[in-house]
Amino acid sequence: MSEREFDVVILGAGPAGEVSAGRLGEAGLEVAIVEPHLIGGECSFYACMPSKALLRPGELLAEVRRIPGVSEAVTGELDVKAVLERRDEIIHGLDDSHMEPWLEDRGVAIVREPGRLDGERRVQAGDNTLVARKAVVVATGTTALIPPIDGLRAAKPWTNREATTAEEVPERLIVLGGGVVGVEMAQAYRSFGTQVTLVEAADRLLSREEPFASEHVEQSLREHGVDVHVDVKAVGVRAADGAVEVELGTGGPVRGDQLLVAVGRRPNTDDIGLETVGLEPGKPIEVDDSMRANDWLYAIGDVNGRALLTHMGKYQARVASDVILGEDASCLLLDGQQAPRVVFTDPQVAAVGYTLDAARAAGLNVRAADVPTQGNAGASFYGRDSSLGTTRLVVDEDRQIIVGATFTGPEIAEFLHAATVAVVGEVPLARLFHAIPAFPTRSEIWLYLLEQLGIAGPCYRI
Repeated sequence: MSEREFDVVILGAGPAGEVSAGRLGEAGLEVAIVEPHLIGGECSFYACMPSKALLRPGELLAEVRRIPGVSEAVTGELDVKAVLERRDEIIHGLDDSHMEPWLEDRGVAIVREPGRLDGERRVQAGDNTLVARKAVVVATGTTALIPPIDGLRAAKPWTNREATTAEEVPERLIVLGGGVVGVEMAQAYRSFGTQVTLVEAADRLLSREEPFASEHVEQSLREHGVDVHVDVKAVGVRAADGAVEVELGTGGPVRGDQLLVAVGRRPNTDDIGLETVGLEPGKPIEVDDSMRANDWLYAIGDVNGRALLTHMGKYQARVASDVILGEDASCLLLDGQQAPRVVFTDPQVAAVGYTLDAARAAGLNVRAADVPTQGNAGASFYGRDSSLGTTRLVVDEDRQIIVGATFTGPEIAEFLHAATVAVVGEVPLARLFHAIPAFPTRSEIWLYLLEQLGIAGPCYRI
């Protein structure tokens, strides 16, 4: 056994842990990052990156087929083998060696062992005890939740990890869960020719987003041939002879060759020594807006349960690192369910801030402006007029600012950042009219939204 001292010890080298380690290392601190699996974590190897690699070919093919003159030039179906090979390139064949130099160049020590807290400012990593002079940062992320459905575990279902790294495509796939992972993987595998059945216990898909977003995604999945069951619970699972059967609370059963469970996430805190510092294993680590659990322990990214999104984990990493480096308090402005978020289905769903119902539940005096996402000249070149798409702004009437925005439509993910700037910057509506969208671009949607709100010209005064 040996004991080594560092300024900061970080548990977990996913996106949040990486960013924190790099930022602190660049500032001259001695940093150790402890990771038993892959540097880059879930996002780089099992979630964001491979899932988009699987989704993009089908999305692109659907868009091409909507455009006359191009659709005639494209015949046949996706080359699934080539799609999977490209996916493997993007995730580097589950090899993270290319990630090491970025940390090493910043003086970060990489410890390839499972890590556990061992009392105040101490981390046990293999045969080493790492002692932190300033702080320990927990960035261990989450793992897929397996609900207590009879027979489910015995069926050895896929989670997102197996779904995004599969080497073969099943003929029939059952997806439990209609959240982001569920709808994205349902669409990806349907684009490969798989017969897909999607089962969601809630009364709609993507239940945290605007109802029209749920409707558009469900309609599209059905049009592409996905068998969608909403407001239906799975009550039992049986697996035999290479097949799986899911018993439903109403209707069914449904049968497939593989089962994907995508009903949520749970924090990776079961076995990281939380009990040695007075915290409860298996629970998210509660933190303040500086990402502090106490005066020396920080938790960033999914493990604190505030916003299970890669970009938010990186944001929290920067906040925590700045506090460790001496900032008096956090500058956190955007958090939780209001974070910017994108669902990469076709149509895509992009949202930031409040939905209309959430804003009202928070006690805000709000109204909504809705326009067709495709209702402008720029849309003539993307998806054509027949594509599903609605854009909504949620406006705080008392402050005359935007507090939420949702876009649905083909290839609208890049729309989101303008809305995020408007929400975070609390830009007055009257000022937004002077942000002139170029013609013919789909950004003209902002002009139509403001007109819908009654802001009819640049000399308008509230």
